[in-house]
This record gives sequence, structure tokens and C-alpha cells, in this order.
Amino acid sequence: MRHTLSSIALGAAALFAGQAFAAEVPSVVLVHGAFADGSDWAKVIPLLQAKGIHVTAVQNGLESLAGDAEATRRAIDNQKGKVVLVGHSWGGSVITEAGQNDKVAALVYVAAFAPDSGQSSAEVGKGYPASPGVQKLTADAKGWLTLPPQAVAEDFAQDVPAAQAAVMAVTQGPLQAKALEDRITVAAWKTRPSWFIVSAKDRMIPPDLERAMAKKIGAVTTTLPTSHVPQQSRPKDVAAVILAAVKASTR
Repeated sequence: MRHTLSSIALGAAALFAGQAFAAEVPSVVLVHGAFADGSDWAKVIPLLQAKGIHVTAVQNGLESLAGDAEATRRAIDNQKGKVVLVGHSWGGSVITEAGQNDKVAALVYVAAFAPDSGQSSAEVGKGYPASPGVQKLTADAKGWLTLPPQAVAEDFAQDVPAAQAAVMAVTQGPLQAKALEDRITVAAWKTRPSWFIVSAKDRMIPPDLERAMAKKIGAVTTTLPTSHVPQQSRPKDVAAVILAAVKASTR
């Protein structure tokens, strides 16, 4: 009987030890950019899940920085433990604003904006030539910006199959132009370790600007020979960077 109780105790200890270890692995919260929705991460999500990572993809309204940051904070608050916060494009501004949260252990920028405190997304690119894709944006009567299908195929996602780019054009989320003027209140990268993926063939955010932002925030930087959407064309490489941030944040 004593031997049986000891076995049960040891088994329970092992079980709880395993649960404690699992709880120390951060969750990943993915924040999409403009002209997209949460499904933009569809190729990356299963790669993270296959490693046992709990993943949440935020659905941004793309109307304001405050609104998208609040949606991201809700996702962060709903995680059980630490969080690695990942943002693509406009989502970089969102994670910069929302990442000042005790749960956030690291930030990952994927071809993204990384504004400073008091700076807007529009101001980040001052001094750089307007990119080909940005020059093709169209605005409706209420200031919502979209990319024409041809621009999605040629400037946003030129390294994905044409059929996929056509679907991306139809499912894109319009961005309210005024959101680009919203200013960061506190830049989370100042107090969090950061990773940055530079897309060397980006036609939406100039690659030189991405390199400059990565350097400014002191990020661990990976350069990929991709369009603006490496999560679509090179999902394994993007997942690898996110997993590196998770590993570095696991204690």
C-alpha cells in the first residue's frame, strides 16, 4: 500500500511539474496589418501549434490605433501567462502601442512599422520615397484606403501564386487613413526584447526603412528575400523567428 501511495505521489508530482513547465511557455498573439485580416497568418499558425504553442490571431477593425490596440490588449489579457506579441505592417504600430503590458515578454515585427513614443505611423516613413504600393492606394469618400487587385498582385504579395493574391485582394481589410496619423503613447520596444523580419523585396514599406527601424529598436534581425507578406510566401521562416522569441522568453 505504501509503495502504491508513493507511486501515486510521484506520478502527481510529475504531472504538476509538466503543467508548470507548460505554463511557462508563452502564448503567441498575432496582429495583422492593413489590407488583411486574421487569416493572413493562416500558414504560420499551424507551424506554431505543431510546437505546442497556444496561438491567438487578433481581428483588427483598422479604424484607429486606439481601437486596434484595445482589441490586442483584450487578446493579451485572455492569455494564461506570458505573451510573445507579433505584428505585421500596420500591426507593428499596434503592438508598439499595446505591448506595454506585464504579460508581454517579447515583440516580433514582420515587415512592420515600429514608431517611437509620440510618433505616428505616417511620420516613420518621412524622408523615404513613397513605395510603389502606397502610390496605388485608393480612398473612398469616407477615407478608407484599399489596394486595387493589380497592386496586391504586383506590390503587396508579388511572391505568392496569382490565385492566392486574387483572394487576398477580395478579403483585404480597408484601413482608415486617419489611423496613420494616430500617435504612439508609449513605445513598448523600449522595454521589451524585439525581433524584426526585414522583407528585402518589400514594395509597401521600403526595405531600407525596415532596416533602420530594426536597428533603432535594437532588434534581432532576419532578412528574407520576400514581398511585404513573408508570412504568406515564407511561413516556415517567419515561424522560426517567432519560435526563437518564444524560446528566449521561456523560463
